[in-house]
Amino acid sequence: MFLLVLILNSCTLKNEAKAYFFNTQTGNDDNLGTSEEKPWRSISKLNTIKLNPGDHVYLAQGQTFTGDIALKDIKGNLTAPIKILSYQSKLTNKNTPPQIIGGIEIENSSFIEIYDLVVTKGMLDSMLIGENRKYMRCGILVKTSKPGTYEHIKLKNLYVSDIFFEKKGFKRPKEEVRTPNGVQNYGWGIRFINNLDSAYFRNISIDSSVITNISHTGIKLTVRTNDVHFGLTDFRISNSKVNNTGGPGIQMSGVSNGHVYKNTVDRSGSNDDPRKWGRGSGLWTWGSSNVLIEKNKFINANGPGDSAGAHIDFNCSNIILQYNFSANNAGGFCEILGNNYNCAYRYNISVNDGYRVKGSNEAFQEGKILWLSGYNGSKVKRKGPFNSYIYNNTIYVSKTIDAKIAIDRAARGILIANNIFHIEGASISVKGDQYNPEKEGVWKATNVIFTNNLFLHNKSWPEDQCLQDANPLFGNVRFHQKGGNQMKDYIPENVELIKNYGIVIPKLPQDSIGLVVKLNPLKDILGNPIKGLPDLGAIEID
Repeated sequence: MFLLVLILNSCTLKNEAKAYFFNTQTGNDDNLGTSEEKPWRSISKLNTIKLNPGDHVYLAQGQTFTGDIALKDIKGNLTAPIKILSYQSKLTNKNTPPQIIGGIEIENSSFIEIYDLVVTKGMLDSMLIGENRKYMRCGILVKTSKPGTYEHIKLKNLYVSDIFFEKKGFKRPKEEVRTPNGVQNYGWGIRFINNLDSAYFRNISIDSSVITNISHTGIKLTVRTNDVHFGLTDFRISNSKVNNTGGPGIQMSGVSNGHVYKNTVDRSGSNDDPRKWGRGSGLWTWGSSNVLIEKNKFINANGPGDSAGAHIDFNCSNIILQYNFSANNAGGFCEILGNNYNCAYRYNISVNDGYRVKGSNEAFQEGKILWLSGYNGSKVKRKGPFNSYIYNNTIYVSKTIDAKIAIDRAARGILIANNIFHIEGASISVKGDQYNPEKEGVWKATNVIFTNNLFLHNKSWPEDQCLQDANPLFGNVRFHQKGGNQMKDYIPENVELIKNYGIVIPKLPQDSIGLVVKLNPLKDILGNPIKGLPDLGAIEID
């Protein structure tokens, strides 16, 4: 019995969670590092120990640590995750977040949580693109290199900035911005990569963080997918700010079951540094399914191509954009490409989107307020999109911009209803001009509901567009402050024009699915309840 007690006590001590402390001012790498009074100094010491469930790593506030953190093949558990976070040292008494000049890499690991850090410069890594190895720097990189399910990676209250692969003074050639996603080396903010068929991420979250001044994408989820499995599922990106990125703000490929909400993406596609790519939408999805994108702000996207506020690239299903504010994005507002199924833009506000003019300032695509394209790869036949639902959006375009619209003849299943098209200038039809522009030909609309939209005047929708509203309404809703940058600026004051003039949204003919969310929501973009018939536009009037 005495021996058994000793064995049990030994196991308890062996599995007891530990705390490790780091302080560049008071630390010494010869210390044990397990108390605030005797912390380690160099962040590289963390890479010499094996972290176990429940272990916590504390970085002293107000301190700058130079070097990378590499967490490989470690696992916490649901009740005892491994955490890296900051603490306010009694000895140094500073309360600003600790800064890491370097990066953090998490490989083949689960139940990892990282809080309250500043990460700059990033860490060097590489990835295989086809048969070629491409190099990059990442602020935070989460990746797989062997089969398994890796879950519960939680990133919160992080500030990731100034991530570049090239040194100052490097200048990209002009043709680089015309290549899909760039072919050179870049810096990335927060990136998840899974290129293995037998590896999976799940339960991932990025919350309340800032990602700024990145040479390519701010937040990027890139995983391999097939017809049966998605390589990353059950994820959340929320309450974050992504600013001044050379590429897209947020991009995801091969993911499913996601919620992207209450984020602000500003100045994606920035070209203020010659090391940046200079092109990118605020957010875009590819090859993904069941993603709800709501209550975000997408503003000031720049670039000679792409660069919408948020767009749905090809091979997606059930992508819903609702309750978002989109403004001053060169590429446009609503963009749904080919082989997409049952996607929607509803109850959004768009302000002066799609101002880009093809051929001006080296632009190779027109900006558009609405674009449905069958493009789903340069070597395949145009296909879809199928069952696109576009309703109860408020779209304002000033008289200084020609509002451009492109609807591919390959599209099947289109609902456009209850929108306000407040277009002060001209509206014109343009061809879809992705890398493989559609050819001239007869457009045959099928499975369409286009009705009950409010236009400022009879020129607010192109006369030569194959689709025409079956029951158009006309008039000036008199926005509270047109051209403003707040949602409340687009509250209509001419209530009689919009009140109860909407239709109850039905499923499209020949569509047995509809949307993965309710076709008729209970609230508008401001959270007002929708009573009786819906009003026109994104804002319901009491």
